[in-house]
Amino acid sequence: MSSDTADSGATTEAAGATESAAFWENHYAGVDPRWGTRPNAVLVEVVTALAPGPGGGDGGARALDLGCGHGGDALWLASLGWDVTAVDVSSTALGRVAAGAAEAGLADRVHPVRHDLARTFPEGTFGLVTAGYFHTPVEIPREQVLRRAAEAVAPGGLLVLVEHASLAPWSWRDGHEDVRFPAPDDVLASLRLDDGWRTERCHAPRRTATGPGGETATVTDNVIAVRRGDRP
Repeated sequence: MSSDTADSGATTEAAGATESAAFWENHYAGVDPRWGTRPNAVLVEVVTALAPGPGGGDGGARALDLGCGHGGDALWLASLGWDVTAVDVSSTALGRVAAGAAEAGLADRVHPVRHDLARTFPEGTFGLVTAGYFHTPVEIPREQVLRRAAEAVAPGGLLVLVEHASLAPWSWRDGHEDVRFPAPDDVLASLRLDDGWRTERCHAPRRTATGPGGETATVTDNVIAVRRGDRP
């Protein structure tokens, strides 16, 4: 996840500073701008298998990336032909997304938009909605936001959630021994989906991840991918 500056390249959709905005703005101000500019390997595998190209469903080629950070996922999706709305609460992060899109020649397909998702949400429906590591130390209605993400999926479209199921040594939560992660089935149940959805993935694979300093660790992710039926 992630103050509104006129030259950030991001469209402002939420006014007023919040605790969430302050935390993530401070976070990204101290992070190497190159960190998070590559797509998440888990998302790449899931999308390649289940939604290899834009189109189909009522959402067409539109994709929504929630908590886009430095835009690694958004830029990768745009390179496949998706028209991506990249959402974060940090203007610093969104400015870097805009710069990265321009450098890659993808500015016409990547649209950075600022939302504090506890307060506002992008309008419309999308053929693909993703949320990668949508965790925050700030109290927000997380389940409500993720249910809203599901509502934004167009008929025939796909929702992909990739979530932490363990702590990496470089996590901002490292050292918090009371951290507990839900099982993927619990995350899926919290979405309160009806029978019109088909579960494509719901598991917790392990992988080797690389941190911002180049360090590596074995981590576990919750991976949930669900497809909405062709008609409501």
